[in-house]
Amino acid sequence: METLKGMKRTHYALDCLELEMGEEVTIAGFVARSRDLGNLIFTDLRDVTGIIQLAFDDTSSRELFEKARSLRSEYTLIARGLLRERSSKTDKIETGSIEVFCTELRILSGAQLTPFEIRDEVAVRDELSLAYRYLDLRRPSLTRNIVMRSKITKTVRDYFLENRFVEIETPTLIKSTPEGARDYIVPSRVQPGSFYALPQSPQLYKQLLMLSGFDRYFQIARCYRDEDLRADRQPEFTQIDVEMSFVDTDEILAVNEGLMERLFKDILGREISLPLPRMSWREAMERFGSDKPDTRFGLELCDISDIVKDGGFAVFENALKAGGSVRAIKAEGLAENLKRKEIDKLADWMKHNFHCKGLAWTRFTAEGRSSSYEKFLSEEARNAVDARLGFKEGDALFIVADEKDSVVFASLGGLRCELARRFGLIDPERFDLLWVVEFPLFEYSEEDERFVAKHHPFTMPMDEDIEKLQSDPASCRAKAYDIVLNGVELGGGSIRINDPALQERMFRALGFDEETLRSQFGFLIDAYKYGAPPHGGYALGLDRLCMLLLGLDNIRDVIAFPKVQNASELMSGCPSAVSQKQLDELGIAVLGEKSE
Repeated sequence: METLKGMKRTHYALDCLELEMGEEVTIAGFVARSRDLGNLIFTDLRDVTGIIQLAFDDTSSRELFEKARSLRSEYTLIARGLLRERSSKTDKIETGSIEVFCTELRILSGAQLTPFEIRDEVAVRDELSLAYRYLDLRRPSLTRNIVMRSKITKTVRDYFLENRFVEIETPTLIKSTPEGARDYIVPSRVQPGSFYALPQSPQLYKQLLMLSGFDRYFQIARCYRDEDLRADRQPEFTQIDVEMSFVDTDEILAVNEGLMERLFKDILGREISLPLPRMSWREAMERFGSDKPDTRFGLELCDISDIVKDGGFAVFENALKAGGSVRAIKAEGLAENLKRKEIDKLADWMKHNFHCKGLAWTRFTAEGRSSSYEKFLSEEARNAVDARLGFKEGDALFIVADEKDSVVFASLGGLRCELARRFGLIDPERFDLLWVVEFPLFEYSEEDERFVAKHHPFTMPMDEDIEKLQSDPASCRAKAYDIVLNGVELGGGSIRINDPALQERMFRALGFDEETLRSQFGFLIDAYKYGAPPHGGYALGLDRLCMLLLGLDNIRDVIAFPKVQNASELMSGCPSAVSQKQLDELGIAVLGEKSE
């Protein structure tokens, strides 16, 4: 193999689009493919910006031509030559109108046959591509994603620095405060039997920074949660973490809206209208069945509980007597598309995903109405349902009844999104941003048999709900807010409690005893005794933000080395067993499995 000595890269592939024909360039990268036409050889060179064609012909020196003939996929090379127009142009690559006629070539490294073709057009099993992620990252689409993530991160950092925020790093090894998702636990060698946790977020530290006088903080923070994975979730992730003092909700939301405006303009070249719409949590649930509503299409929920409560259908009436609700979705114009077999599949899907006991339905086609429940419902109730939903020929109607509103909302919220996906009701070019505000302050945990904080125990209640903290926690609302993009929660935050007496009431409402309080939050409680400004903040998921801005549906496509469903990394093989010596140093015994 040859070396770089005396040869230095002058341009990347896409840089050549800005140059004049005849200029000399030196470029370096990987061989994407090579085509030998006898007296002509064309080689596609791939670098981090894109692909450009190298050209060799038999008028070149014999040594150069034979060296070009030896090129194979994924060889690394550096080449010098003159820029010229291609005789056979293509729109498949950005540089499809130009090429480099090479005068010098050095092969810096060979490459054996790769386990898959490194081209976007070639489908590769996830298990294989992730096991060879360093090769997968050479694919132009993935390379572009990672480059764009870098650009997005720079835009975020520039925006906050321009607005008088201070970037501050907070610790990665912290105290475990188990409220929320599971912590990743790290044993301490120097303090046997004691453990650190990896941060689920920098929440306590950023509040302490407000107490320290840094009244505008931000951080591109690494966070960790030991929870089940899905398309938009990873065990380790990155968030844009922000906190501000001497502000109210409106000011915090305005700062984040400014960031969104900047990102859409710099990254997508699009203008967004400000201020963003705001929707209460209750309205989001009532209309869309979700606290992260996708508002790009209709199929909104409609409460028909009052109509069917005495309509004669026992399933509906029993759900209402148990304190639940009955709600419906009208799928306008979809009756012909939704045959009985398809509806049955949807019902099974809802049972599996949302614990929905059953799906009631009606189809109204030119042949008439067919229904799973209408023969049990009074004509008066049926006509009233039709009138409320504007149900007509060509439509399909879906109804869910349950003693738990949470099941009704989740089932119909999931159904509306599934119908929109199946029948192409979503404009892929549309971006809908909105705020969901006034979340519940508490939610009841059946596992713990008590109320727990919906977000975290430092969230400020709405002023008018403070007196209900102990007497009626279920009705208390929070000064909390989430920002939603196309039905995906980008992030959220809240105004924080800065009054120690109110914070103590909040802890009491959550059932914390004095010993638990001191052991988990003693340092924060003590800090509040020395003066705490009113403050609040939020965090945005950087991975999700990049995914959505780039039009993707899986955050793995914007993460260089992601984990898979069981939280393992296929390339390096982690997590893995460790040596007995390491376990002994930490005072840890592994039960059921032996270390290597």
